[in-house]
Amino acid sequence: MRLGVFGGTFNPIHVGHLRAVIEVQETFTLDRLLLIPSANPPHKGAEDIAAAEDRLQMVRLAVQGLPSLEASDVELARSGLSYTIETLQYFHNYFGPESVIHFVVGVDAFSEITTWKSYHQLFATAHFIVMTRPGSTLNNLERFIHTHISRDYQYDTTASRYGHPRWCSIFCLNITHLDISATQIREWIRQGRSIRFLVPATVEAFIKTRGLYR
Repeated sequence: MRLGVFGGTFNPIHVGHLRAVIEVQETFTLDRLLLIPSANPPHKGAEDIAAAEDRLQMVRLAVQGLPSLEASDVELARSGLSYTIETLQYFHNYFGPESVIHFVVGVDAFSEITTWKSYHQLFATAHFIVMTRPGSTLNNLERFIHTHISRDYQYDTTASRYGHPRWCSIFCLNITHLDISATQIREWIRQGRSIRFLVPATVEAFIKTRGLYR
């Protein structure tokens, strides 16, 4: 099985997230792509973050009717901070060695990966799909990989990936960029402005019902 893993606070999940993962799923023909809300993200404060259960429910509502996309509560079920290495190891053990795991991450988050727990071990555990914006240059990304991860990564233009003799590959994918941010959505909710078409209608209704981000 080809599995995709995409984590985030999803505070709230919006159509930019959904458009990105649909393009990832289609490009890499993933059998399943799991969207995983962080229960206790170590790099973010608790201020203005909705309860993990609410964020999980919003993800569940957002992916209803979208084939191969699923919400996962794996990080909510685990106590303590939400570390990516523990999540990837869990799926590696759960699905077994025959499964191929792809960790999906935006280029901005990827540039901060040196601050993540056991970050070198991540590249021995799963392939990376780094989502970039159309027109962005790969020069800085390659310099970052060689400086902070491994100089043994070499770019293969035919496959749009950085290959390594021992570790998993790092793929680069230009996705459709929708200039939408969860921060902006939360601010507009506080201002009483409409967020229609920025989030799925089911998510918008859930936010209103729960009184989130007021």
